Amino acid sequence: MGKFILRRLLETIPVIFGVSVIVFGLIRFIPGDPAVTILGERATAESIAALRERLGLERPLVEQYVIWVGNMVRGDLGRTIRGNLVLSNEIASRFPATIELSLVSLFLATILGVPIGILSAVKRNSWFDTSSMFLALLGVSIPIFVLGLLLIFFFGVYLGWLPFVGRIASSVALERTTGLFLIDSVISGNFVAFQNVLSHLVLPSITLMTIPLAIIARITRSSMLEVLNQDYIRTARSKGLAERFVINKHALRNALLPIITVIGLQLGTLLSGAVLTETIYSWPGIGKWLYDAILGRDYPIIQTVTLMIACIYVFANLSVDLLYSIIDPRVRNNS
Repeated sequence: MGKFILRRLLETIPVIFGVSVIVFGLIRFIPGDPAVTILGERATAESIAALRERLGLERPLVEQYVIWVGNMVRGDLGRTIRGNLVLSNEIASRFPATIELSLVSLFLATILGVPIGILSAVKRNSWFDTSSMFLALLGVSIPIFVLGLLLIFFFGVYLGWLPFVGRIASSVALERTTGLFLIDSVISGNFVAFQNVLSHLVLPSITLMTIPLAIIARITRSSMLEVLNQDYIRTARSKGLAERFVINKHALRNALLPIITVIGLQLGTLLSGAVLTETIYSWPGIGKWLYDAILGRDYPIIQTVTLMIACIYVFANLSVDLLYSIIDPRVRNNS
């Protein structure tokens, strides 16, 4: 097991290196000059050149990349171009908001998507199967920003049931320990804050979970249908085993691998999808910060956050591989 984990960890090194090169290179193709964005179009050529020199933008790209990677290895993520803020501090203050939104959305997508997929497979070609798969297709097809605006208008503006801006009302006090407001409110015993935070999470999490929910439901259905057609399932049923036992003990356990894969990889999808969701709901997380940084041509923020999301994808894939080896030892032995 130790050799398997070590081999998988070593395999992530060239992947992360390749991602860092791609991220660094692509960001340099973003139209616009950060110096001009900061100083304005009326700035003189001398002031623009001086700012580019201070920011290191006049250096060769290879030298800029080496300096950036070297600083990151030492734990120095640099400073933002706008405001000269320490990047590590900004990420530490904003990332918990994105993590909380993504985890809640993934939790909802999983606890709803897996049972829907199982029931659709068991009741194949029934009205439940047809309607649930239609809704899953609809969930994948509707863009996040369209769904978000519809939910804001109907539940936030028209009905006035739910808040749609920020993480917590300004009038509610909360002692912040972890940065995850749901956990902080439970730790401090502040259930007024817990209810308020939960109400702020409803619309963004529903918006963000629709695509993962649809994907998880469809993958679960497909995987279960493949397993339910196997001979050992027919044998289990012929022995008189209860249908619930056959589904939970035999079918679901053998259908888990693709389901775990899609759930694990959806975390990275949620983090990237949070850019739109956080922008729509003014959610103070990494996604909205990245969106503002792109508009402001703030290279350090863009490349650091983009690389961080890419690394989350890589390590989510690594975690899935490790779960594979625990659930099915044949994966570990054949690797």
